[in-house]
Amino acid sequence: MPDWTTVADLRAAVRRRWTNGSLLTAYATGQPFPPLSLPIRGPRASDIGARLDEARRWRDALVRTGAGGAAYGLVEKPVGGRIGGRNSLPDRAVLDDYDQAWRLLGVQREVAAFDEVVQSVRAEAPELLGWIAAHPLRALRAGESWPALLAAYRWLRSPAAAGAWLRQISAPGVDTKFVEKQHTLLAELLIAGGVDPLPVDGSPGGAGTFAQRFGLRVPERLVHLRFGPGFAGLPPVLTEANLRLVELAQLRVETGIVVIVENLQTFQAWPVPAQGVVLWGAGYLAPRLSRLPWARAAPRVIYSGDLDTHGFAILSGLRAGIPQVESLAMDAQTLLAHRDRWGTEPSPTAARLTQLTPAEAELYRDLVEDTYGSRVRLEQERLHWPHVEGCIEAAGLAERGPGPDPGA
Repeated sequence: MPDWTTVADLRAAVRRRWTNGSLLTAYATGQPFPPLSLPIRGPRASDIGARLDEARRWRDALVRTGAGGAAYGLVEKPVGGRIGGRNSLPDRAVLDDYDQAWRLLGVQREVAAFDEVVQSVRAEAPELLGWIAAHPLRALRAGESWPALLAAYRWLRSPAAAGAWLRQISAPGVDTKFVEKQHTLLAELLIAGGVDPLPVDGSPGGAGTFAQRFGLRVPERLVHLRFGPGFAGLPPVLTEANLRLVELAQLRVETGIVVIVENLQTFQAWPVPAQGVVLWGAGYLAPRLSRLPWARAAPRVIYSGDLDTHGFAILSGLRAGIPQVESLAMDAQTLLAHRDRWGTEPSPTAARLTQLTPAEAELYRDLVEDTYGSRVRLEQERLHWPHVEGCIEAAGLAERGPGPDPGA
């Protein structure tokens, strides 16, 4: 047909209000149906004579789908005149209630399921009705998960959850896998229910972050370190360990140099300096290492990380706790010497960093402002190793401590 309005056009106009959630939100909050009057483009008087059969089929389709007002009502207007005769054709489709919209869209089953969700939430957690109304389609998509969601929600709000491991959840129909899958939705429900999440500090992400935010117990990130024989009174045969940060902080350590390296492969290859220790910074774990009293007291602390905006953010955070931190291989000369190894930083930061030296701040600003290119990033593991060795030697860190070479 020409540009005549079809049933599909009417359905699309109403579906937009379904897909943006506005219809279900109004329905869930008991608001009157927002009446809809949809214009209909139809045959002109000249079309009726030339396309009479098409015009009849077009009108019949609109009338049939309207189902006598069950899906919509039709307002008609006269078309034609003395020569071609007068005809009455649809001019507008009018919807006055929710049932008409549900029938036109064919979503009666979805609305019935939504009603069940609202009823169960009203009975078990009425404080969540506002969230349901604000996010009706997400509530609908959760579908058959709602009994378990509400059970998990109640358990996570109970005293039993405080300090428990996620594996100890005892809500009916809920296990660890369910919470891991639904942790984003559960977090929103808990916040909507009035639970204030705890601040997150160096958490492992995903469900681990969820657990930490809502008072569950989470395993602490281990600190990976390499050291010379006799470190902190440990048996001389030990030269590498993974220890909890809180326990590592309690060791009595006398060290002249602490080196913190961002990348694991670089950490493994980095020579342990005499009277020193090498720690794996592992991204934003690095600033937390300032909790080590013996690291704060060390005469020299070196940090070497990625040459990108987050690398400097980590450096600034570490230096906030250990003012004497020196950066290594995080300068413009190193960056420009490795143009062929640059990558792209996925999500740069432009945070205000207050703990950088003037040279570091200038390079950080160049990265933020894309002076050398869009989102330039030089990951630590991409540095030419002889260049790294030259930086280590220039910093007076080349002397290896006693004991076997861990890289051998």
